[in-house]
Amino acid sequence: MRSEAVSQGYIARNRQKKLLLVFAFLLLAMMAAVGLSVGASAVGPLDVLESLFRDTGRANTIIWQLRMPRIVMAMLVGFGLGVAGTVFQAILKNPLASPFTLGIGSGAGFGAVVVIIFMRGGLYPQLAAASAFVFSLLSAFFILGIAKMKHASSETMILTGIAQMFLFSALSAFFQYMGTMEQVYEVTFWHFGSLSKAGWREIGFTSLMVLIPFPLLVRRAWDFNLLATGDESALALGVDVERLRMWGVIAASLITAGCICFTGVIGFVGLVAPHIVRMTMGSDHCTLIPASGLVGGLLVLAADILANTVWAPQVIPIGIMTSFIGVPFFFYLLMKRTREYW
Repeated sequence: MRSEAVSQGYIARNRQKKLLLVFAFLLLAMMAAVGLSVGASAVGPLDVLESLFRDTGRANTIIWQLRMPRIVMAMLVGFGLGVAGTVFQAILKNPLASPFTLGIGSGAGFGAVVVIIFMRGGLYPQLAAASAFVFSLLSAFFILGIAKMKHASSETMILTGIAQMFLFSALSAFFQYMGTMEQVYEVTFWHFGSLSKAGWREIGFTSLMVLIPFPLLVRRAWDFNLLATGDESALALGVDVERLRMWGVIAASLITAGCICFTGVIGFVGLVAPHIVRMTMGSDHCTLIPASGLVGGLLVLAADILANTVWAPQVIPIGIMTSFIGVPFFFYLLMKRTREYW
């Protein structure tokens, strides 16, 4: 009788989680529809709806060449950062782990700074994105190398990432000191984060980097659940802990690099989104990973809508808006004590 009650409770919880996933997806779709109707140009909801299905001239260009790429990139980047943050927190078993506390975001920022300060030419935007991508991967592989050589614990990996973050921040500041006023402005704008350069080609590249590792991470969700019980317990149940941790860092770093190489630094999403999901749906990674991606997409999309409306017609960099949203929630988490639901 008791086992039957437990089974029914488990089924009910799974049904509730699926409903919450559907709700998050529908809310994301509604937010995207709102985003298509918001901008400096006067294109209302009816014009948006008409432009989706036929060429209406100016309105069609605004929707498909300006607003739609921003919306798609916002959802894609938020989804990727949410997933990456969840994976980092799972493999390091630390609620403060994220792509940026590990220094990967700072590495990408330094890569962009190098190109902005020292290189010019027609390929300059592509070179900045490529350099950000390369340096973000280098920072991740450095953490992996330290962990593999010294058999480092998760705490050591986090401390290594924090040290990297300060190093890359100092190097970026040093190169800014060497640059011209125009270069310093571009570096500062890149560090703020922006979706203004989002195009369909950039979306295609980011989609590959985010969506290819995603199903592989979901397939290992049960291993992440076992890892949360402790390395010894996971090993006893057949999980290759070291291999899982290394592979998880590589996959999450690839996702992070693909997200920020075109948009710049968009902070707090990878840290906050997994915590929101844990408080509402629990810590089962089978639902935690996709739900964190959806919540991350909602956060970035909401930040982009606010960035376009708060100071219209000026557009506030999206990295500033995500920080405005993330910092108060972060203090809320500290007040609630994350161990209650971690």
